[in-house]
Amino acid sequence: MLARRRTEIQRSSHGGTQAAPSPAFLVCIHNAARRRTELQIRPWRDSGSLFTHPLVCTFINEACLQQRNTSVHKDGDVVIGGFFSLYFYMYYTGVTEITPTQNFYIKPLMPNNYQSYLAFTFAIEEINRNPQLLPNISLGYEFHNFLYSHWKILENSFILLTGQYKIPNYTCRRESKCAAVLMEMSWGTSAEIGPLLELYRFPQVTFGDYDPTLTDRGQYHSLHQVAPKDTYLALGIVTLMFHFHWTWVGLIITADHKGLQFLSDVRAEIDRHGICVAFVKMVSTVTVSYLSVIQKHDIFTADTSSVNVVVIYYDNDNRNDLHYNIVQSSVTWKVWVTNSQWHADLSGRNFVLDTFHGVLGFSHHHEEISGFKNFVKEATPFKYPEDSYLFMYWYKNFHCSFSEPDCALENCTLNASVAWLPPNSFDTAMSDGSYNIYNGVYAVAHALHAMLFEDVQRPPVKNRNVMMFPHWELHPFLKNIQFSNPSGEQVILNDRRKLDSEYDILNFWNFPEGLRLKVKVGTFSPLAPNGQKMTLSENMIEWTTGITETPRSVCSESCIPGFRKSPQEGKAPCCFDCTPCAGNEITNDTDMEQCIKCPEHHYANAQQNHCLQKSVTFLAYEDPVGKALAGTALILTVLTAAVLGIFVKHQDTPIVKANNQALSYTLLISLIFCFLCSLLFIGHPNTATCILQQTTFGVVFTVAVSTVLAKTITVMLAFKVTTPGRRMRQFLVSGAPNYIIPICTLIQFTLCAVWMGTNPPYVDTDAHSEHGHVIIMCNKGSLTAFYCVLGYLSSLALVSFTVAFLVRNLPDTFNEAKFLTFSMLVFCSVWVTFFPVYHSRRGKVMVAMEVFSILASSAGLLGCIFVPKCYIILLRPEKNSLTEIRGRTHFVRKK
Repeated sequence: MLARRRTEIQRSSHGGTQAAPSPAFLVCIHNAARRRTELQIRPWRDSGSLFTHPLVCTFINEACLQQRNTSVHKDGDVVIGGFFSLYFYMYYTGVTEITPTQNFYIKPLMPNNYQSYLAFTFAIEEINRNPQLLPNISLGYEFHNFLYSHWKILENSFILLTGQYKIPNYTCRRESKCAAVLMEMSWGTSAEIGPLLELYRFPQVTFGDYDPTLTDRGQYHSLHQVAPKDTYLALGIVTLMFHFHWTWVGLIITADHKGLQFLSDVRAEIDRHGICVAFVKMVSTVTVSYLSVIQKHDIFTADTSSVNVVVIYYDNDNRNDLHYNIVQSSVTWKVWVTNSQWHADLSGRNFVLDTFHGVLGFSHHHEEISGFKNFVKEATPFKYPEDSYLFMYWYKNFHCSFSEPDCALENCTLNASVAWLPPNSFDTAMSDGSYNIYNGVYAVAHALHAMLFEDVQRPPVKNRNVMMFPHWELHPFLKNIQFSNPSGEQVILNDRRKLDSEYDILNFWNFPEGLRLKVKVGTFSPLAPNGQKMTLSENMIEWTTGITETPRSVCSESCIPGFRKSPQEGKAPCCFDCTPCAGNEITNDTDMEQCIKCPEHHYANAQQNHCLQKSVTFLAYEDPVGKALAGTALILTVLTAAVLGIFVKHQDTPIVKANNQALSYTLLISLIFCFLCSLLFIGHPNTATCILQQTTFGVVFTVAVSTVLAKTITVMLAFKVTTPGRRMRQFLVSGAPNYIIPICTLIQFTLCAVWMGTNPPYVDTDAHSEHGHVIIMCNKGSLTAFYCVLGYLSSLALVSFTVAFLVRNLPDTFNEAKFLTFSMLVFCSVWVTFFPVYHSRRGKVMVAMEVFSILASSAGLLGCIFVPKCYIILLRPEKNSLTEIRGRTHFVRKK
């Protein structure tokens, strides 16, 4: 049965004689689950709702109210028509089990819409008082309710055109005083009354939101829009979200052409600013639907729970349905961002928690119209007795009664004024719609002035009969009109020259319930330079109930510096994981997608959010290790020089003369240079020290090792000479072992010369081996030459050790062979241990190991060869005599 009937909501027509329901009764839709579906009249007792929906509620209908005419007419030389929506009513037609009824009226007054009517009459009165605009011509008005039904919507249009309340299929008017009509043209109503008014080319000035589809002059030749463009509305809303770092938002949009265009615009801006849309809910644009009363729209579902900020784009036709569904959902923790002033027309609610507290709305900026608030305060039904709406409004709000039998108001509150009412009943601050109506009236007046007084092709105004003119003559003047209204703002009706408006950001305060203040907290200027488009006073913003700090709306928490965003597969870009940056990489801002590698001479700090300059490091004399090694080198040098001095002083003693005195001096001098060459490895490297390090090291160690080899061969030859039957004396006497030193040194020198001539060592830096440090070191240059020099020295040392090992048991007075063998064992052990450690270290530790090996191997030669001899020379001089030596020699030979 529900499908067989048609129930609709209308906005009221002129007064009728239809029977009205009893006071304090409401019209409700019976629950469809009931067995018999019918239209009933019963008290509203829906336990699932805490308030009454404005579309299905009514105030007390009295017979005196029904007698009032809902069309208002004030005569003038020229009349401006107006269609405004002030009343809702519901009518019922169809076949049911009850007796059919043609019409059934419910008439709740819409206070915010009534302000539009007051702005309309205020503008006309203000123009009539202005001697500069339409002088000697009075403006009147003809006002009708604007109805949203398939056939009632045309009724008042015919009345305006024909001048008759009983609508015929013709008009007796050849000319009319009505110059133009102001109306809120929506997409649905334009298809209904647009073609009718276009037949007469009747000027239509619309004060609703700007609609780009109505700029088609081929289809809407007679239509002119007052409202400024909303070109940058999407940018303004997204800029607000970007300012508060709201990257996870929801969209609730009316499913009409303007909503779809806004969705396209806002998606483009959202993508450009890196914001993600969690959900998009399209709300039906059906103006009349009882389903919103008995069933919630499926707006808030599981996918909306993670979103704290919701953008709502709606038109006036869908506003009340949308408000109702939001309140029914009892959502008090979301931030609503809307495209217009939030007209919460849900009256009668007095609860502490309010869903709409903290709403942020974008409203077109306009200056305050001086005198309007005083006009509203002084507007009474006694001053304007023809105003049926003021009459009804007074009766509802100021406890009036009706006198009999003339139905005059009496016993009202003394000195009552609508300014006394709370904002939820009436707001004296001019809304966007009222401001557009005000400008629309002035636009018609200026166009009339231009046509009647400035058009040279038109005869001058001499009498009031010239006020009767064809409607279409006003079109070119309306199209090209441009003027400044009394507040000083430019008004342009031409769509091509219309300016983009600035926006005021309003904050809706409604805590406690009923406060209903709209506080300006910021502005958005689309033509301002980047970074200065939006100004905001965050300390003035009242957030939604239960939130004291700026709310957050993100899918994933921001990645702090040191981490990068890692996208979650299959989810929006705003949903991500935070992954730490790799070594020596940083992120110095939040939510960076890629880590940045630090420059070569910089390193990442522990938090990996900043690159620090690497400190230069090398084995310096100031370092404790450098000081220790340098001190050791100097001590060993002095000690070696002292040993040399001892040998020189006791050069005539047998122990010094034994085993070739000259070789001992050569070895001691080479050891002095070995100790000193270690100092070349300490300090800031430069080209000279890098070259001298390797060449000096290679040459002096070659001299030292070849000297040890020569001494070993000398011991071996000496034994051979003393053995009977041997003919080695000539080699020993001729000093052949002494030629080993220059020959070996010359070979090493040649290798070094080739190295220096091809690819010598140079100063280099190593920024990677040690974290936070740039190592200044000597690069070997040619590694082949380096390993040739080192290999040659190693081979020479190995030969010396081998020969010494072979002659270790030969008899000798001072055990020279054993000392040489042990010294070469120490020498080779040090360098065999050095190589793996050297190649496993970097920086100054590697250099320190090299210096330590030089000092240790040189000290091994010094200690093993010369310390026993110095012991005898200094502490056991009795053994350093020919008698002792002969006795030992005789004992050895006897054995």
